[in-house]
Amino acid sequence: MTPTIKSLGIDQLPRDVRVNLALEIWDTVAAESSVVSLSKVQRKELERRWADDDANPNDVVPWEQVKADALARLRS
Repeated sequence: MTPTIKSLGIDQLPRDVRVNLALEIWDTVAAESSVVSLSKVQRKELERRWADDDANPNDVVPWEQVKADALARLRS
């Protein structure tokens, strides 16, 4: 049987603990991910974003700030 959020009791954990757990799980998935095949639409969007980033290199928000803002919104 495939584990579920309920069978593991994750749904009973406080929200901040679940968020941190989700981030940790995502980090492990990202660490072991191999090359992913992109569809033509995904490839086109990725190329558009690369071009936008190249054209606007100072229009960025550091990941740490994005993460902190998202966690602050979840806490409120």
